[in-house]
Amino acid sequence: MTALARETTGEMMLRRLRSPAAWRETVDIFAVLTAASLPWSTSLAGIFNVLMLLCMVPFLDVRAFLQSLKRPICLAPIALVLLALVGTLWSDAAWGARLHAVNPTMKLLVLPVLLYHFERSPRGRWIFVAFLVSCALLSVMSWLVAFYPNLALKTDPAERGIFVKNYIDQSQEFALCAVALAYPIVMLLREKRYWLAGLLTALALGFFVNMTFVVVSRTALVTIPIMFGVFALLHLKGRSIALISAGLLAVAVLAWQASPYLRHTAERFSDDYTRYVEKGEPTSLGLRLEFWRKSLGFFAQAPIIGHGTGSTRGLFERVATPGGLYQASAEVIGNPHNQTLNVAVQWGLIGIAVLYAIWILHLRLFRGDGLANWIGLLVVVQNVFTSLFNSHLFDFHEGWMYVIGVGVAGGMVLRAQQPQAKMGEAGS
Repeated sequence: MTALARETTGEMMLRRLRSPAAWRETVDIFAVLTAASLPWSTSLAGIFNVLMLLCMVPFLDVRAFLQSLKRPICLAPIALVLLALVGTLWSDAAWGARLHAVNPTMKLLVLPVLLYHFERSPRGRWIFVAFLVSCALLSVMSWLVAFYPNLALKTDPAERGIFVKNYIDQSQEFALCAVALAYPIVMLLREKRYWLAGLLTALALGFFVNMTFVVVSRTALVTIPIMFGVFALLHLKGRSIALISAGLLAVAVLAWQASPYLRHTAERFSDDYTRYVEKGEPTSLGLRLEFWRKSLGFFAQAPIIGHGTGSTRGLFERVATPGGLYQASAEVIGNPHNQTLNVAVQWGLIGIAVLYAIWILHLRLFRGDGLANWIGLLVVVQNVFTSLFNSHLFDFHEGWMYVIGVGVAGGMVLRAQQPQAKMGEAGS
């Protein structure tokens, strides 16, 4: 009996190893683990992502995959990676700096792979649920760290309520989850499923309360109203927009009065600008203005093809004010904290055209209705507007949020567009 059981178990394992469906399910599991680990660990997210890609190899339909790469939504991100590689040829930076600058673009190559896989997998929602649950747990941990700072893994005492990573990454996650929940909440209310709608509303409010009283980035403060505006225009009627806008305004005023931290964060805009203009101090806002001003000058020097991959830091070093230790003009950086300028300095108008093609094509992909369309659209909108203040397509955390969000949601949208007979054959 024992030998028979062992033989049966071995046969079952062998059948799973030979089953394309089992491998696809394994890919889905690693995708879930990648999304769940992203808010917590850079290393784990990278490991699970590599395992996910490796599990696609044994039964990959190479011809179908290569055919899928011909779509513009796949060609555009690939083109930006190729441009970064080719751009190393006319850069005057050291080769180490050139190759290091190529690395942030490489994640875009995973986007077509996710589009291909989740066009065939029925488990796309698993990834979104995993990310939402993970962020909810991180929110609880953020509150604990706010009251008990010794629990934090971060060593910076200035970042209150941050257990791992930083306040910008955490604010991006919480803002995305909170606004993304607006769609299912409205749909559930229309279906009169009040208990579940109430649960999701409480979850969304939990994210907002954390950003109000614990920690929030100024980028999130600017982009959250924009994301809500997109939702209102797409999914609400005029009267509902007016009522909800009035309610949100009342909540915002109440939060402003109740949270000294929120007022301090908003008021720093004016204070940072004044100190930069009058004294040249390297404040957060002042540094961005300084980086943008200089980057526009670099772009004007080589407007068509730019200065080449990895050239940004060298350009800033040449124009840094000598001896200005505490002046914004003395700062040297390899990232101008604006996605368009980051691309423009290195690859000129050609790079800008490719970058904007990525955003526009992905926005057009999510023109329909449904949860996948809403999440995909929100991910792109958030990335576009936060990239006004950061290079978020190239940053590790926000860049992977974009790749996973657009890749999974885009695959779900493409899957929904396929004939049922064809999808039934693909899932068999």
